[in-house]
Amino acid sequence: MPTAARVSLFCVLGLLSCGQTACNLVPRQELLQSQNRTKQLYEQNKALALERQSFANDNARLQQELGAAVGSRDSLQKRIDNLAAERGQLQSRLASMRNQQTPLSGDTTRQLEELRRKYPGFDFDPQTGVSKFSTDIAFDSGSDVVKPNALPMLRDFAKILNQGDAKDLNILVVGHTDDMRVAKAATKAKHPDNSYLSAHRAIGVVHELEKAGIKSGRMGHAGYGPHQPLVPNTNAQNQAKNRRVEIFVLAPNASMAGWDTGTIRK
Repeated sequence: MPTAARVSLFCVLGLLSCGQTACNLVPRQELLQSQNRTKQLYEQNKALALERQSFANDNARLQQELGAAVGSRDSLQKRIDNLAAERGQLQSRLASMRNQQTPLSGDTTRQLEELRRKYPGFDFDPQTGVSKFSTDIAFDSGSDVVKPNALPMLRDFAKILNQGDAKDLNILVVGHTDDMRVAKAATKAKHPDNSYLSAHRAIGVVHELEKAGIKSGRMGHAGYGPHQPLVPNTNAQNQAKNRRVEIFVLAPNASMAGWDTGTIRK
C-alpha cells in the first residue's frame, strides 16, 4: 500500500477511535446520573406513599374519634334535657304541694304548732302542713350528719306523725342549700356539689326519723341544691334562710318525684 494511503487510513482509524471513545464516555455519565436521580425519585415516592398512608390512617382515626365525640355529646345533651325536664316537673309538683291544703287533722296541727314554739329553729305552716328548719341548726358546714342537739326535735316530730290519723300520712323530706359552691376537698369528696349535699342531708333526716319510729315506706327524699331559694342569695342572712330542710306531709295517695306513696308498708 502506498505511503500516502497508509497515512490516510491511520488518520481515519484514529478519528473513528477518538470519536467512539468520546461517544461512549458521555452517555455513561448521563446514565449514572439518571440512575441516581431515578433512585432518589423512587425513595421520595416511597416516603410520600408512607406519609399518605399515615395521613389516611390518622384521618380515619380522627373521623372515628369525632363520631364517638358527637355520639357522646348527643347522649350527654339528651341526659341534660331529660334532667331539665324532670327538674321542671319536680319544681311544678313542689310548688303545687306548697299550695295544697294540709292533710293534717286539727289535733296534729296543734301539736306541730306547739313543736314550733318549743324549738325556735323549727317552722310550721298550718295552712299547707309543711314543716321546715334551718340546716344550720341540724348540720355542721358541709356535713350530712344530723347534729345531736337537733335529734330531740326530730324525735318529737316523729312522735306526732306516728299518732292518730297522722300515722297514715306520708312524708317527703327535701333538702336545700344556698348558692355557695362546695369548695373544701374533704367535703367535695363526699358531696361533689350542692345537689348532692342537699340530697344527702335529706337522707340523713329520713334516717333519723326512721330511727325515731317512722316506717321507711312512708318516707321519700329529694335534694334541690340551690335551685329553690326562698329569697335571693344576696347576703349572708338570706343565704342562711335558703339553707333549710322542708318536710312535706302528704295524703296516702299523693306522689312525688316518681315515688309512689299509695302503698304504705306497715
